[in-house]
Amino acid sequence: MGRSLAPSQLAKRKPGGDGSEDDEDWHPEVVSSKRKPGSESQSWECYVSPFRKPLAQLTNRPHCLDSSKHEAFIRSILSKPFKVPIPNYQGSLGLRALGIKRTGVRSALHDPFEEGALVLYEPPPLGAHDQLKIDKEKVPIHVVVDPVLSHILRPHQREGVKFLWECVTSRRIPGSHGCIMADEMGLGKTLQCITLMWTLLRQSPDGKPEIDKAMVVSPSSLVKNWYNEVGKWLGGRIQPLAIDGGSKDEIDRKLAGFMNQRGLRVPSPILIISYETFRLHAEVLQKGSVGLVICDEGHRLKNSENQTYQALDRLNTPRRVLISGTPIQNDLLEYFSLVHFVNSGILGTVQEFKKHFEIPILKGRDADASEVERHKGEERLKELISIVNRCLIRRTSDILSKYLPVKIEQVVCCRLTPLQTELYKQFLKQAKPAEELKEGKISVSSLSSITSLKKLCNHPALIYEKCVEEEEGFAGALELFPAGYSPKSLEPQLSGKMLVLDYILAVTRSTSSDKVVLVSNYTQTLDLFEKLCRTRRYLYVRLDGTMSIKKRAKIVERFNSLSSPEFVFMLSSKAGGCGLNLIGANRLIMFDPDWNPANDEQAMARVWRDGQKKTCYIYRLLSTGTIEEKIFQRQTHKKALSSCVVDEEQDVERHFSLGELKELFTLNETTASDTHDKIKCRRCVNGHQIKPPPEGSDCTSDLSQWNHCADKRGLQDSVLKATWDAAVTFTFHHHSHEEQRGIP
Repeated sequence: MGRSLAPSQLAKRKPGGDGSEDDEDWHPEVVSSKRKPGSESQSWECYVSPFRKPLAQLTNRPHCLDSSKHEAFIRSILSKPFKVPIPNYQGSLGLRALGIKRTGVRSALHDPFEEGALVLYEPPPLGAHDQLKIDKEKVPIHVVVDPVLSHILRPHQREGVKFLWECVTSRRIPGSHGCIMADEMGLGKTLQCITLMWTLLRQSPDGKPEIDKAMVVSPSSLVKNWYNEVGKWLGGRIQPLAIDGGSKDEIDRKLAGFMNQRGLRVPSPILIISYETFRLHAEVLQKGSVGLVICDEGHRLKNSENQTYQALDRLNTPRRVLISGTPIQNDLLEYFSLVHFVNSGILGTVQEFKKHFEIPILKGRDADASEVERHKGEERLKELISIVNRCLIRRTSDILSKYLPVKIEQVVCCRLTPLQTELYKQFLKQAKPAEELKEGKISVSSLSSITSLKKLCNHPALIYEKCVEEEEGFAGALELFPAGYSPKSLEPQLSGKMLVLDYILAVTRSTSSDKVVLVSNYTQTLDLFEKLCRTRRYLYVRLDGTMSIKKRAKIVERFNSLSSPEFVFMLSSKAGGCGLNLIGANRLIMFDPDWNPANDEQAMARVWRDGQKKTCYIYRLLSTGTIEEKIFQRQTHKKALSSCVVDEEQDVERHFSLGELKELFTLNETTASDTHDKIKCRRCVNGHQIKPPPEGSDCTSDLSQWNHCADKRGLQDSVLKATWDAAVTFTFHHHSHEEQRGIP
């Protein structure tokens, strides 16, 4: 059995010897004590260890260590450098102590000389003499976009970020800190603005953040989208605050917390809020200052009289960016409102703007203008554009052709059914809307006539109730409907456009794995789409104004998933379709035209955008010879800055001459396409195209430069070919670009 090596046991063993295991145990010494006389003497064992040294006597003399030993000890410590106790750690060990100010010249946050670096600001070079004189703490440094973002930005986006940064830092227009980002849909305006915010929040030529907080104001349907985009591009580097519902007190508390944040590293430096919520809680946000405000879908601010505009204008924020994917829509004063919001004063006051720009430009565009007035108008327009172009950037979607598949856009004229034709003619005969225009004024009944005719073009079911109640223009019209007709069930064969839609969906479903987006201006038309999908057993989802914002994001995400079984996505063009990304589908059908081409463009851009992998097909359905063709012609009639585009039917009077208004209320039964007749095409003989579109033209060109097809022979789309005989009379079609192989 092995002996214990515990000190208490070793002390009992016999001292001395060779220390071998055979040593006998040491026994304590017996000590006897002396007692008083007459008492017995006593003895006891002494357990004091012979190994214990006596304590040294205390003296005042210091005990000196051997200096050579001490030096050797310190050298041995310093010969082993500190290592961070993390396996394979490659980072810096920190070259300065905490709390000690860095000495020497300041350096940029990111390397400006790295390959692919996006440098927004380059300090002026300093001569040797200047370098000696200048305060090293005041030397300006490079501003370089974070490589995490610059490596994913496309060339046009890099250019856009640089433009935005130069505008908001007052380098383009001294004293002005705003700009308008007016790129067309799909060019990555959101990513460019996120890059701008992140750069301003982290750096400046002075070596500190340019701003401490930023605010994004957007339509309520896009609040969640902005939150997701910030997370997508910046990961966990930043934590935005998105206000997406809640009680008034709760929202006020969150906004007050946001405004009270101070310092170099603010916990939540980005606030994302809807226009409606902002207007209700503007008072809280106007108490402090915000470094930058970004207004998405900024054309909402075209009227400087509305409450939202005024509330935003009162913000203590000089740096303002307005995003609008649609060009300025109605008149020069709206143009002034937008520019004045971002850069107050560069166009003068409203009165100065009217006197110097608006009146001469409008006079110059008048048909009766003299040569002097026309020349003056052109000069003022050029002057206006030159001022505005210093703070406005706009690129068109044709630069996307390098990154996106081909888009084939088709304007499809559909024959009215006999029932629609009879109802249309009877309405024009009874209601006489054209006669009401003799005084040059458009009445309420004329506006209602426009709506009735548009609905009749979609499907007679939409005006069935008016026929039952025998409203003006529909007296006796009930007799025209087939016997036993019930509006509860959908009969596609009663509408030319619905018949074409039914064919397109059926052919697409049976010949491909493509998905379809259906767009209409009327929720009643969406109801008809639902009936059609249920009859044909197509799985579908529907998004209109009744759907909550949170639910919208979920159904869009599900529809875009490759595994989702939904075939059709129904979208109301009035329900905030802008900003939605529906790349799960590659076919989109615009069932009816809008007065405002911007709304149609917004809706059509839902499928042809970043992430789309398939060829896209856009179908714009028009009822041949009807009011729909007149509306479409109005859209395609291009004018300069003061072009009048109708926003709502109430604005019709402003933008149409009396002759044009009367023409709305006509029906051309003999034409294959009233639009084709109007453009007086020289490339077609007897309705047949004999000369192809000019080289270099595409679907952004004027309609006269598209392919014109009076039969299905010239069509590229096999689905439309199979549908032609249903009710198609004429088609215009063109592509976005020639397909280029091998380009990523």
